[in-house]
This record gives sequence, C-alpha cells and structure tokens, in this order.
Amino acid sequence: MAGVVLDSVVESKHVESTKDYRLPFSAMATLFFLWGFITVLNDILIPHLKHAFDLNYTKAMLIQFCFFGAYFIVSVPAGMLVRKIGYKKGVIVGLLIASLGCLLFYPAAAVHLYWVFLLALFVLASGITVLQVSANPYVAALGPEKTASSRLNLAQALNSLGTTLAPKFGGLLFFSTAATAASVAGADAVKLPYMLLALTLLILAVIFIFLKLPELQHEETQANVAKQSILTAPHTIFGAVAIFFYVGAEVSIGSFLINYFGESSVGGLIESEASAMLAYYWGGAMVGRFVGSVVTRVIKPQVALLVSGVIIIILLMVSMFSSGNIAMWSILAVGLFNSIMFPTIFSLAINGLGSQRSQGSGLLCLAIVGGAIIPLMQGVVADVWQITISFIVPALCYFFIIWYACNVDKFTKKWLQLKQ
Repeated sequence: MAGVVLDSVVESKHVESTKDYRLPFSAMATLFFLWGFITVLNDILIPHLKHAFDLNYTKAMLIQFCFFGAYFIVSVPAGMLVRKIGYKKGVIVGLLIASLGCLLFYPAAAVHLYWVFLLALFVLASGITVLQVSANPYVAALGPEKTASSRLNLAQALNSLGTTLAPKFGGLLFFSTAATAASVAGADAVKLPYMLLALTLLILAVIFIFLKLPELQHEETQANVAKQSILTAPHTIFGAVAIFFYVGAEVSIGSFLINYFGESSVGGLIESEASAMLAYYWGGAMVGRFVGSVVTRVIKPQVALLVSGVIIIILLMVSMFSSGNIAMWSILAVGLFNSIMFPTIFSLAINGLGSQRSQGSGLLCLAIVGGAIIPLMQGVVADVWQITISFIVPALCYFFIIWYACNVDKFTKKWLQLKQ
C-alpha cells in the first residue's frame, strides 16, 4: 500500500551537504517498512478477531473503519503538531503514539472487549499518521534535491516489502493451532506480535532521539493568494473521489481475502493457509510498482489507469462467477494492477495546480478515508447476501476510476482555462 505523501502542511528545502546520511536514511526507510507492515497486519487481524468475538462481517470491518478513520481525523492536527515541534520530534512523537497503540492490545486481550481493540487500532493509526506527516519530507531532504525522488521511491519499495511480509508473519502468530483453540485464546494470540511491534517502535524512538538529522526550513505556500479556489479544479476534486474509491477498494479486497479463500467453493483453506496466499495480493502490488514505473513512461498515465481499471473489473467478475483456483488467482492478480493507481491518480489530480499543489495534495490525502468506508459497505453486503457477491462493492469503485481516467484531460484543460 502506498505511503501517504502529506505535503499539505509545509514545503521543505532539500539539504545540500557532504555529510553521510546513510544511517539516518536507513532509519527513516525502516519507518516506511513498519507502517506498511502494520497496515496490512489488519487483514490478518480481521478474520482473527471475527472468529475470537463471533462477529459478523460488518462489525469485523470496524477494524479498518477505526484504523483509516484515524487518517482522516488526525492528519490535519498532526500537520499542525509537526509544524510546531519540527519533523524530528514529530517522528519521535509518532513512534511513541504508535507504540502506545500496540501496547493497548495487551489490556484489550486481557479484558476480551472488542471496542478496546478498536481503540488500540485508532491510537496506533494516529501515531502512524504523525509519522507519515514527518517522514516524507525528511527522506526527501536527506541528500541532494536531484536524487530526492529516487530516495522516496526506494522508501516506498520498502513500504511495499512490509505489506508483502506482514501476511506471512501474522499468519504464523495469529493462526497457530494453540492460539485458535478457543475464542479467548484467539484474542490472546495478538499479544505477542503487537508487544514485539511496541518494543520495536520504542527502540526506534530512542534511536531517533540520538540521531543527527537535518533541520528543515519551512516555506509558506502561496495557495492562499491564488486567484482560483482549489475547489474549482475539477480534476483535483474528482481525483480526490478517485483516491477515496481506490484506497477503499484496495483495502476492502485485502480485508476479505482470508475469509473468501476459506469458502468451500473457492479454496476451502484454513486461515493460516489463506493468510499465506494474501502475500501474493500485496506482493503483486510491490512488483507492479516497478513495472508500472516503466510502463507509465511509455504510455500516457491516464491510459495506464484506464486499462488497469478495466482489467481489475474483469478479474473481479471472473473470481465472483468461478470457483477453485480460478477464483483465487484471478482476485489475487488484482494486486498487480492496483499498483500504479495511487501514484497515477495522485499525479494527474495535482497536475497544473502550481502554487496550490500542497493544498491539492492535502485534499487527496484526506480522501484515504475511503479505506474506512468501503470495507464497511462491503461488510454490510456480505452479511445481507454472501461474501462472493460482496465484491461487487469494490468493482463499482473501479468503474468510477475508469470514468476519471476517461475525463481527466478534459477536467485539467478546463482548470487551466479558468486560471488564465
């Protein structure tokens, strides 16, 4: 899953220095890996807690609702905090908050209350939001400006590595025979992985306290004096809607795969086996990013977005109306074509904004709240009908993305005409 580039708060100057920033960059890259790992761990947590608390799909999807809802609620306050205390302290605060969220899983398992788990997830996601607000400008600043894009791409690749490894790690710890013997024991099984994560985050916080990192200068954007409001930029507004649907669809599909593969008509897999298969979904997204970076240089980004959207809908329909290996591998292949969507939509939506680029970026980042809403909607459909039919919800999301790809050029030209 793509990391969030929250540059809506401030613009930063790159640090031109002869100093060796390999160690600080390695520490920052670790953050990208961790928040990718933690985010996808939710896909393992959903079926685990669904079993432990005997939840329906709608209630189980509150996990994603609380996690991604934190992005929407906390991103703006996090930006204000980072602006006040600085990027380095922002990273430290984010690590401490995320560590606290992980620690809350212990009392949640002890009292065996679902709402305490949801609270822990919200706190954890709040910490990750603060981290993302702080970390992206730092990675960009750790070296020459001309290589900033390369550093960010490498960090995002490590984010994808985290999303690929999380299913295997979570499956081994959450779905052991001993852990799932009873529902209470199942809830207790989350203690070890989240305590390990809490310890890792705390150690990182201590490391960052002693790391010498560059001081970044803040520059106010001129968006507030622009003649045209960002709300009159149709390619940006509809781009935010496209981001909403894309993130919602990607997260929703991943959230249901383990339960979907457990269906007798699909794979009949036990949860530990299904969680291992989930790695192919997120691994496909990781591979697709490398392939997509080449493809989008050869063909227009909006064409790549259109083709990917059409293929994904076909794959979802094939999975819904087939069974066995065909149903499994067709939906796993969605991850490969998901890979280019976030960066492509993002770049198309901020095209031509000029001094309002940061304002547009902030709006697009808030649209990540789709990861909270769409899984909940799919959960309702799965409860009313069945899990196979519920994949119509993410399929409809991709129809909007196709529409956006077909019309974004027209929207951008309209905006540029208004600015003249």
